[in-house]
Amino acid sequence: MNTGTFNPPEIDYLAIAPILIIFGTAVLSVLVEAFVGRTARRPVQLVLVIGSLLVALYFVISQAGTRTITANGALVIDGPALVLWGALLVLSLLGAMLMAERTLDPSGDVFAARAAALPGSEDERQFTQRGWVQTEVWPLFLFSVSGMLMFVAANDLLLMFVALEVMSLPLYLLAGMARRRRLLSQESALKYFLLGAFSSAFFLYGASLLYGFSGTVSLPGIAEAISAKPSQGPLLILGMALLVVGLLFKVGAVPFHQWTPDVYQGAPSAVTGFMAATVKIAAFGALLRVMYVAFGGIRWDWEPMLWVIAILTMFVGSIVALVQTDIKRMLAYSSIAQSGFIMLGVIAASAEGLSASLFYLIAYGFGTIGAFAVISMVRQSGGEATSLSAWAGLGRTSPVIGAVFAVFMLSLAGIPLTSGFVAKFGVFAAAIESGDTWLVIAAVVASIIAAFFYVRVIVLMYFSAPAKEPAVVAVPSAFTTIALAAGVTVTVVLGIIPQPLLELVANADVFLR
Repeated sequence: MNTGTFNPPEIDYLAIAPILIIFGTAVLSVLVEAFVGRTARRPVQLVLVIGSLLVALYFVISQAGTRTITANGALVIDGPALVLWGALLVLSLLGAMLMAERTLDPSGDVFAARAAALPGSEDERQFTQRGWVQTEVWPLFLFSVSGMLMFVAANDLLLMFVALEVMSLPLYLLAGMARRRRLLSQESALKYFLLGAFSSAFFLYGASLLYGFSGTVSLPGIAEAISAKPSQGPLLILGMALLVVGLLFKVGAVPFHQWTPDVYQGAPSAVTGFMAATVKIAAFGALLRVMYVAFGGIRWDWEPMLWVIAILTMFVGSIVALVQTDIKRMLAYSSIAQSGFIMLGVIAASAEGLSASLFYLIAYGFGTIGAFAVISMVRQSGGEATSLSAWAGLGRTSPVIGAVFAVFMLSLAGIPLTSGFVAKFGVFAAAIESGDTWLVIAAVVASIIAAFFYVRVIVLMYFSAPAKEPAVVAVPSAFTTIALAAGVTVTVVLGIIPQPLLELVANADVFLR
């Protein structure tokens, strides 16, 4: 019997150090939950989380210019991967600060004292009275971040699927851990889990069909198989369609967006901000790599499908957002519309489209996490004031917070002198250069529609009389203050001086194969 020889893969551990640091710290964080006392657990976890993110970011910066494929071709560290890693780590750091906030809610924490306790039960009341703090969120948070880092650097479908699950499963749990409105939070977590499971099944089934077509799960290998077989068979077309559907679930594209408004509304605002900013970056990073590396040779086969989805996503997100009365649901549909705009960069299938998409993702991430930082601060007696009617007159009673939130709204609308304008201009220009002028015209119309609901919030804050129970702005700790300051600073600076970031993404506009 020929037993053969096992050749271990050659792994460049320095190149993948950010993934190893975050994943290793996540494992250590689990041990902290088991062995560190309850009173010391939270500060230890915060040191681990913030320290690991900063150390991982240092390794990303130190690898600027690195181009390498490692782990037998399963992981690729190239320009787009490093840019996405840097964005994910910085936004995760800001998200961690929002999740660490303990001064905004009178109970001291935005997370339930014990997630396993039934809402309204005696167990829940006892845990809350005793001041228990849910520190299990931190290992979940780190595992999710490690999955995101792996997701955008995965060069084969098998590792990409593993990364997808490592990224998603902790988020399903985090969405259901809100201290207030527990039932709504748990409902959102269940919907997120069920629809996320469907998306994973689509992805996995598509990957299996592509393996049947090409005999490999490697993205470059699939591209080579497509080049060698000019007449594409049903396995390729169906496999590609199912794989893309799995990824479109994660970016919140229509008609795979059903989970987005419920999860955005039900999850704690800190988790929603973290998830909204980072998951979209990770999902689009993976989508760009798959479409450019594996399916770049059959661009004309998949572009019509994405044309339809992009138009539906832009218009459904923009139109449905007009009728929302909850600020978090409005931003959820805004997020859907933004996915449609970013898809213009994917459809462009060019270096310009890739760099414009990267810039858009970064600009959107900082603006979104800043917006949810503001939402976490605006409160009523029952908790966060998410009803739009409660925001009436907020710009006059709290002019600084009103002005900051107005900046985020103007950026999402794509108004000049904000990062959103530069981002939209970039993807529109890339699409026009690729010959998709009519698609840009549709995007401009959708942007005009979207501007109404963004401006409506500003008008409500500054030109409407305060509500019967007006919302008040709670004074945050340094954690939320830093996250909010970073969000508004980046949004304004990228709108006025975008050139440094534009040059950075322009130098990272090629995927390593």
